[in-house]
Amino acid sequence: MQTGAQATGGRNRAAGADLWNRELLGHAARDSFRKLNPRWMLHNPVMFVVEVCSALTTVDALRHLFAGNLAQFNFVGQISAWLWLTVLFANFAEAMAEGRGQAQADALRRSRTEVTAKKVVASGIQQVPGASLVKGDIVLVEAGDVIPGDGEVIAGIAAVDESAITGESAPVVREAGGDRCAVTGGTLVISDQIRVRITAGRGESFLDRMISLIEGATRQKTPNEIALAILLAGLTLIFLVVVVTLAPFARYSHATVSVTVLIALLVCLVPTTIGGLLSAIGISGMNRLLQHNVVALSGRAIEAAGDVNVIMLDKTGTLTLGNRQAVEFRPLPGVAMEELATIALLSSLSDDTPEGRSIVALARGTHGAAADPAGAEFVPFTAQTRMSGINRGAELVRKGAGDAVAEFVRSQGGEIPGELEGIIAGIARSGGTPLVVAVNDRCLGVIHLKDVVKTGIRERLASLRRAGIRTVMITGDNPLTAETIAREVGVDDFLAQATPERKMEYILSQKREGYLVAMVGDGTNDAPALAHADVAVAMNTGTMAAREAGNMIDLDSNPQKLMDIVETGKQILITRGALTTFSVANDVAKYFAILPAMFVVVYPGLQALNIMHLTSPETAILSAIIFNALIIPLLIPLALRGVTYRPVGAATLLRNNLLVYGLGGLILPFVGIKLIDLVVTALHLVQTTVR
Repeated sequence: MQTGAQATGGRNRAAGADLWNRELLGHAARDSFRKLNPRWMLHNPVMFVVEVCSALTTVDALRHLFAGNLAQFNFVGQISAWLWLTVLFANFAEAMAEGRGQAQADALRRSRTEVTAKKVVASGIQQVPGASLVKGDIVLVEAGDVIPGDGEVIAGIAAVDESAITGESAPVVREAGGDRCAVTGGTLVISDQIRVRITAGRGESFLDRMISLIEGATRQKTPNEIALAILLAGLTLIFLVVVVTLAPFARYSHATVSVTVLIALLVCLVPTTIGGLLSAIGISGMNRLLQHNVVALSGRAIEAAGDVNVIMLDKTGTLTLGNRQAVEFRPLPGVAMEELATIALLSSLSDDTPEGRSIVALARGTHGAAADPAGAEFVPFTAQTRMSGINRGAELVRKGAGDAVAEFVRSQGGEIPGELEGIIAGIARSGGTPLVVAVNDRCLGVIHLKDVVKTGIRERLASLRRAGIRTVMITGDNPLTAETIAREVGVDDFLAQATPERKMEYILSQKREGYLVAMVGDGTNDAPALAHADVAVAMNTGTMAAREAGNMIDLDSNPQKLMDIVETGKQILITRGALTTFSVANDVAKYFAILPAMFVVVYPGLQALNIMHLTSPETAILSAIIFNALIIPLLIPLALRGVTYRPVGAATLLRNNLLVYGLGGLILPFVGIKLIDLVVTALHLVQTTVR
């Protein structure tokens, strides 16, 4: 059971990455035929019209066959066959995208095992099936037990293996009473024990939600996708009216134009390329987001991620490593460095925080300090006192915030040296955090703690700026410290001394100005702001309030993931826009192929439009239809993988899109149709006398 859980994350990623494995191809091919059901095809109006056209040309081909007109049967039959292939290729693209998601879902299903839960009842512990648990039940989970359902730790602390969900093998700590109290069903407790209150019933867990969202069949279309689908349907209707009106025009001109030729024109006019790939782009976009281990709870959140203008980033853990490090001791006048280092060491020996350990390392490693804490009573840090330290007999050692320690010294009858304020201000101006050290009624000096900026974060923020996204740092630091750190990491703005109310008000003010705002959070104090953000990424390890307020869940609980989410959202939009541009552009060449073929006999002047010098009207029409079909499978890898995202401005992005996919979509069909025409002519696939 443990091995399967640990391997699931890897299988999940491998299933999504292996695009062309034999099993996936076979499943997609079978689904392509299953999706020919008209009731299924109705959800894609463009391809539904092509399917109807395929059926009509099939009937026309059979009519010619029964009439003994083999030449026209050969021509119409080939047109019909390629129209059916066009529909099948579009279905195949969608089935491939769904298949990748289905592979991920199947891997998650295999990881889900029925476990026996230790339910806490009035009489003690009762063994019950995990599936029978309901919201509010409390269970005991000990080392070696699988957590039976999603919940919150209400007592205890334990190391938990979450590789079944995140794919990461390193265990994480889950404990009661903090912002890392959430646990996920199916994960494994590997040390100690915890009591968990179940917060999700059967079918409501993150695992169940992931499975339902991964499967393309249950995916809700996003607003932009719906709008584009409506536009494509409208264009299809317009071109249908145009083609229908060509029939009386042809009779008036004494031209002989068959139903099959009109159908071929219609199929080449409507945007079949993007119509066939649109659903696949949306489904694969969801899959790419899931490959980042992010569950989107709404389609609108995915769209908004691509359109975000403002990103709000927590300083600690996102822009900085999160663990402030002691970098120097600053003694007050008359205090020896050795004395300050020794007292700082003594105050931190029982401080197991990263900051406390860094003070011990600096005192011992740099200054050679030594101290004996025997008989000392540790005084833990609290939000009320904002100090920690030790009591050793009559000696009271404290370290903490400047104003808190100053008040402590005064309460002991001491005075605050005038130089202290200057040292504190200097450290704050440099972006550091000052901790004042005191013994009884005497201040000794200041410990300089410094946030360590993450490697490469400045460059990444610069890339977001080039893409037109403004970054805002959120911190509880004072404005002076916040300004210095903001300048060091390279954010565009900062929000200092950020309370829940200030975060929420800042988001609302940005939205009033017309911006789309993204934010990441994990604590209950983040919930009000998350509820108002357009893209609200909640940490899986966060509180229930934060997860309920968010519209995305980061299963890895990595605050820096917000930038990956925004880039993935932009890639989805860019891919859809690029292939739409290509689809519209490549229709132009088809007009030059089919329109002269239809009316060149009646209007010889149209021969000037035959710039590709196609062999005959019959080969021109067939070549255009073949190209129209083949371009869809050729673009499937691009639709599933996505167009490469580069952090550039909107103007540059538009120019590149027009040059690559607009100009490319214009040139490629001319070359492709000409080459196909040469092959059709060389193989004598049609007789050039057929009209």
